Amino acid sequence: MPAENPVVGLAQLDRETVDHRFKALPPDAEGLTVGELAAQRRNLFTGGFTTPVLALSAESLEHNLALLETYAERHGLAFAPHGKTSMSPQLFARQLERGAWGITAAVPHQVRVYRAHAIQRVFLANELVDPVALRWLAAELDRDPEFRFVCYVDSVRGVELMDEALSAAAPSRPLDVVVELGAGGTARTGARGEADCTAVADAVAAALTLRLVGVAGYEGEVPDATSERVRDWLRRLVALAASYDKDGGFADTDEIVVSAGGSAWFDAVADVFAEIPELSRPVLKLLRSGAYVSHDDGHYKHLTPFNRVPEEGALEPAFRLWAQVVSRPTPHQAFANAGKRDAAYDLDLPEAQVVRDPRTGAVRPATGITVTGLSDQHAWIRTDDEAQLEVGDWVGMGLSHPCTSFDKWQLIPVAEADGTVTDYVRTFF
Repeated sequence: MPAENPVVGLAQLDRETVDHRFKALPPDAEGLTVGELAAQRRNLFTGGFTTPVLALSAESLEHNLALLETYAERHGLAFAPHGKTSMSPQLFARQLERGAWGITAAVPHQVRVYRAHAIQRVFLANELVDPVALRWLAAELDRDPEFRFVCYVDSVRGVELMDEALSAAAPSRPLDVVVELGAGGTARTGARGEADCTAVADAVAAALTLRLVGVAGYEGEVPDATSERVRDWLRRLVALAASYDKDGGFADTDEIVVSAGGSAWFDAVADVFAEIPELSRPVLKLLRSGAYVSHDDGHYKHLTPFNRVPEEGALEPAFRLWAQVVSRPTPHQAFANAGKRDAAYDLDLPEAQVVRDPRTGAVRPATGITVTGLSDQHAWIRTDDEAQLEVGDWVGMGLSHPCTSFDKWQLIPVAEADGTVTDYVRTFF
């Protein structure tokens, strides 16, 4: 039986009741459905929202989705953005509408979320050896003949464990796998060299429950990464695919998957994948960058490939965290009511960008205002002599690292430039 239509799944999200589970939403909206609240088009600043409140820019989201769609098309790439960034079925649907081949996952729970919202193509950029998850996956593949799933393998032992669990489940079709080439001796997962990769591929060929469909890896783990080193590793990955193809390793598949691409080096991936020689079957050149959907004001702002290729466009940071100044104990110190429970802080602290006067609605630059630390529920703010800041002001902050921003909020308002909230993004972490 095929999975439900994605539109049905999103409609179910609209019918969810607004209540105490969701931070910052207007108290007087309790009992409404999410869809009903969105239809009211309340203003983020005057519509009853409480602080702190995280918002996504409607305009920047649309810009970023469109930019990666055209980038992938221009470079002949298929695109399976990593869903772990947002874990939002609504954003997945928009990515698929923008031409994404499927959605990438990292762990079995994420795959379950995807399937609950009818994602038909999933690339698991990780090894999968959990027998319980493999049995569930076998049942899901049997339940829906249209469901396409691909995952990493990087060891002979991993292949043995997969084959053992799947043999017990007796699926009606084999599970598609790609051999993961590690990015170096100190990198994360992945077979450490071509000989190890070949041993894994041979083990897959001997397992009746698995089918080798390609090669993959993550160039973001290349040690001391430079453009040259990343491209060298990517060429090794391409050569590995060509070698397996020459030896008949992909005889059982209709297309060969070659996949890489985080959010820092997708320009290198595009360049090297353009060099892939003609193989015995069509090649699915699969890019997996995920952070682009919201971008950020820190980590990815500095790392994005668009800094190197500005003629290709530029991503826009979509997040802004609004917190209220609750204490101004000294002329050079203030505290706002957002902390580690609300803001990403694993890579960089939030960046104070603007201040909104709640009496007039006027917004001014956050001149002389710096976030110096976070407690669980407070932002520590240093103010210079020129800073204009008083108790009650709203401070708008940019965040660094989308993955650890989304995961702190279950329902995120999507606001237009004037503050009108047009939608609410549900997350499932």
